[in-house]
Amino acid sequence: MKNKGLIFTVVALFLSITIGFFYEQRAQKPATNPNEAVQYTVGLLQFVSHPALDEITRGVKEGLQERGLIEGENLTLLFQNGQADQSKLTTMSQQLINQGSQVLIGIATPAVQALANETTEIPVILGAVTDPVGAGLIADMENPDGNLTGVSDKAPVLEQLTVAKKLLPQAKTVGILYSSGEDNSIYQVEEAKQAAEGLGLSVETFAVPSATEIRQIVQVMASQVDFIYIPLDNTIANAMPAVVTEANKTKTPIIPSVDTMVQEGGLATVGINQFQIGYQTGLMAASILKGEKETATTPVYTFDEGDLIINETQAALLGIEIPAALKETATLIGGEEE
Repeated sequence: MKNKGLIFTVVALFLSITIGFFYEQRAQKPATNPNEAVQYTVGLLQFVSHPALDEITRGVKEGLQERGLIEGENLTLLFQNGQADQSKLTTMSQQLINQGSQVLIGIATPAVQALANETTEIPVILGAVTDPVGAGLIADMENPDGNLTGVSDKAPVLEQLTVAKKLLPQAKTVGILYSSGEDNSIYQVEEAKQAAEGLGLSVETFAVPSATEIRQIVQVMASQVDFIYIPLDNTIANAMPAVVTEANKTKTPIIPSVDTMVQEGGLATVGINQFQIGYQTGLMAASILKGEKETATTPVYTFDEGDLIINETQAALLGIEIPAALKETATLIGGEEE
């Protein structure tokens, strides 16, 4: 009888251990239900609100959705906007990381720099960074070799100034308006100077130390140059209505670098569609997020060519006749008259 009791006790103990082990393993095993959707979290940091960057952000969302990442279903999109306040970008970057972002997207160079300073592990996708190498973000466009890659918005500067010459054949001096606080702008100024001089133009550069001084500087420019060229610059883009207002007082044409700034009163540009920049950024972020690509081995995407955009309303206001050859290939739009 004692042996039977002992056997019963051993069997009960064995069953207890086996059942406990089974439930522990089941608890540790991840869900394999094919109907259970994988959840993704993406952190998006935009440097400032203006039409160009807003279009890029809209494109990012469309690119993510194209790859099946849909807000409210399988995607949590965490959004922060620094509104051109550099001091906020670090805090916002930390918040996006602490909230569990699996991939980070930065719109404009300062936003990407802030994200890159906070993590070397979470993938960072750059959106609309003109010179990622010069900005110290990556070592090589083809082989980023780190946790950063993305999409460059490098503008076709020579083509833009060539169009300016065709629209303004009598122009002799171009004034380059840019923010002295943006690394991407400083890089473009040198490129624009070389391109302009190669086209026989004299160049005057006008650095803006702060947004509050833009109106005054444009007033000075208008008395010294035949037209104004604006590189990819967030500070100037954010103040484009003010630039147009001051330039129109003396009928000084403006050649900006993006299509949205032509819509706001610029004369013309050869530019990369801002929505497409964002769309491509969204596609790349989705590929990284799904494990299809790695940042270290994914080249930075650059566009081969841009679109010719001419503002007919602005041309009429300035008394400029658009050559027929340009009209045939351009997208003609109307702008905001100030």
